[in-house]
Amino acid sequence: MSDQEKNTLIRELDALGLHYEIIPCDPDLADTQIFVKHYDYSLEDCANTILVKSKTGEAKYAACVVLATCRLDVNRTIRKKLGARRVSFAGAEETMELTGMTVGGVTPVGLPETLPLWVDSAVMARQQIILGGGSRSWKVITTPNLFESIPNSEIVDGLANPISSPAN
Repeated sequence: MSDQEKNTLIRELDALGLHYEIIPCDPDLADTQIFVKHYDYSLEDCANTILVKSKTGEAKYAACVVLATCRLDVNRTIRKKLGARRVSFAGAEETMELTGMTVGGVTPVGLPETLPLWVDSAVMARQQIILGGGSRSWKVITTPNLFESIPNSEIVDGLANPISSPAN
């Protein structure tokens, strides 16, 4: 992330009036599972911003924020909300085109207002969350209250489901 991009992120976060911390991250360690192990953060506090798209009919997109311990419910909740028969995850090129950010670093802060931002209700139950910072080089630690300050965000029950632990 360039200094200009980082400064833009800081301005947007400051405008929301919430406490936050920007932490540097080695881009090679930005994937959530690797990040939490290397930097000693809790997986339960990490939330990922993932773009989804309709695969049939008119192209529709949405950004979804989900805890790292959960999996998006693309076959029911997202499909229904997008009003599409089939949905999938947006590819890296589509993500860059729509957000200006690379996969693995997408932040919900500063997304285009035309892009719906759906936040799983479980995210709102955390005391703090760790989000992508707009680049694989930064993460943002803040509170879920962030989403109450973003105009195009919607809290959605059942957007994601907890990932089952593998049997021992």
